[in-house]
Formats: sequence, C-alpha cells, structure tokens
Amino acid sequence: MRPSCLHLSIPLLAGLALTACEPAPDFTVRLAGSTMGTSYELKLVPAPGQTLPTDLKTQVDAMLTRVNQQMSTYDPDSELSRFNRNPSTDWIAVSPELQQVVAEGLRISDLSNGAFDITVGPLVNLWGFGPEPRRDQVPSDQAIAQARERVGYWRLQARAEPPALKKDRPDLYVDLSALAKGYGVDQLADLVEARGIHNYLVSISGDLRAKGLNGKGQPWTIAIERPVPGQRAVERLIRVSDHAVSTAGDYRNYFEQNGQRYSHIINPRTGRPVPQTLASVTVVSKLDMQADAIDTALMAAGAEQGFKLATDHHLAAFFILVSPDGKSFQERYTPEFEPFLLPQQP
Repeated sequence: MRPSCLHLSIPLLAGLALTACEPAPDFTVRLAGSTMGTSYELKLVPAPGQTLPTDLKTQVDAMLTRVNQQMSTYDPDSELSRFNRNPSTDWIAVSPELQQVVAEGLRISDLSNGAFDITVGPLVNLWGFGPEPRRDQVPSDQAIAQARERVGYWRLQARAEPPALKKDRPDLYVDLSALAKGYGVDQLADLVEARGIHNYLVSISGDLRAKGLNGKGQPWTIAIERPVPGQRAVERLIRVSDHAVSTAGDYRNYFEQNGQRYSHIINPRTGRPVPQTLASVTVVSKLDMQADAIDTALMAAGAEQGFKLATDHHLAAFFILVSPDGKSFQERYTPEFEPFLLPQQP
C-alpha cells in the first residue's frame, strides 16, 4: 500500500480561542468504498439546491471496477494481464484507456531517464512486492540480473490510432501500479465534474485531487504524512485547489532482513530497492496520474538525482530525507512547491 496524504476538511485550529464559536455548517457529502486493494473516498460539496444522483455511488463503483479490469496485474483476467501473457511482438489492439495510461508511463519513463520504468514489474515481483505471495527474502545477484534483462521501457511502444501496444520481446511485463490509482482519481474527478459538482476532494489511498472549496467554504487543506512506520503523524500542511497530490515513500510497504530495510520502490537501473536516505516524495500536479508516476520516479532516482530531476523539469515536489543518524528528518522542496505550503505551527 502506498503512503497516504492525510486529507483534512478544515485547517487545524491554533489554540483554543475558537472553540466557543458556533461551528460553520458543513455541506459535504461523503462517499466511500473499496477499490484496487485499498479504499477510495469522495468529499463532494453540491451547489445550493443541487441534488446529487441517487445512483452516484453505483456509478463510481462501476467506473473503478472498469479501471481495475483494464489495468490490474493482480487480476489475471484484466486487459493488462492478458497483454503481459501474450507472446506476440506484433501490434496488439487494446482499449483507448489502457493505451493512454501506458503512453503516459512511457513519457514519464523517458522524462526521468529510466528512473521510472513501467516494465520494472519482473524486479518488483522478484522482490516480493507484486501479485505473488510475499517472500520477504533478498534475491540472489543472479536472479536480479536475469530479471533486469526483461526490463526496459524502450522495448515497449504505444500507438493512439488505432489504440495498440507493441513489445519487442515476448516476455516483457508492464506494471501500471504507479499510474493506475492516479488515473482512477482523475476518472473520479471527471465523473464528478460531469455531474455538475465543482467543489470536491476525491482520493484513492495516497492519491487525491481537489477543486474549489470544502463544505465550510475554505480551501482544501492536505497533511503530508511524517514517514514513520506504524504511526500517523503530520509533517507539513499544504493547501490546494484545482490540483492533484500524490505521495510515494518507503515506510509502509517493506520487509527487513538482517537489520536492513528493503522497500517496494525498485530502482530499475540497479534492480534493487532504493536506499533509505530518501523517506518520501510528495508531488503536486494538475493530473493525479502524472503526480502518481512522478513521485515514484523521484523516489527511485534518489535524494540528489531526484531533486535535480525535479528542479530541472520545474516540478512541484517535496522531499523528506532521513538524517545521517536515521533518527530525524530533513525537508527539501522545489520553488514550484513552495506556494502550496502553509506556515509551520510554532
């Protein structure tokens, strides 16, 4: 499971001076459910007099089920799983939705010079973070080298008209786990917008997208989580509207062996989990599919190269680094991220 942003409906109150005031009415309508092995939530603020469709949750569930049936590697019958099993190296017709997500994954792979790679699945599976049961065991150097031979985004092509994918070797394996949740969030936002709702926050696990104001007429306030295993604490607060937010980190999905932590974020170049010097990266973007992939790319690139990548491409990114003694954290963020930050509480 990905680390999550803690999304708050109201800003945190400073002191107790406001506790005696009558609370402002909250017109938020909340919908929630399960999807993609985790949970989703919609916070919707209808316009005065606006009535939401009675079957809105049914529409949401059906849309998310469709996304999962297209892009899951955990579902052996999904469209992506069928493509991965197909040994053909010819063009294979796929849905426009799958083509769109794969094309975006290839774009981010190229943008990051391979720090992000949508064909990294064989390595993810080898380390026990894929659909197969967890082994919690460091693989051999030989097994890593063999898996790396199957990794390389340049071996995959995407065509828009007609929508199709093509792989250069039969055993290429595409993993969209760093894109599908973000794509699902964007689809949720589009569905809500199509129903005439223009103030909302929609989220799937650590991916979210917000627009307008919350139910009390205030901007949406999001909490970036402090990357401490087993705890839920706030590191910093940000305020967003008309933006998506995604966080990737190494502190939720990992295993330990001989005192060493191995996270689920794999560097495609080394075939190994990223070092522990970088605990999490939060990215703000217009689309959550972009933010979802970019935060993984920056994590995989590492503390120094990831920050250089973010600054070179003017990305709004917030890094939490582990101090040399491993007992505290340091913050670092790009100029593009600074406008979203709220002042730290004394």
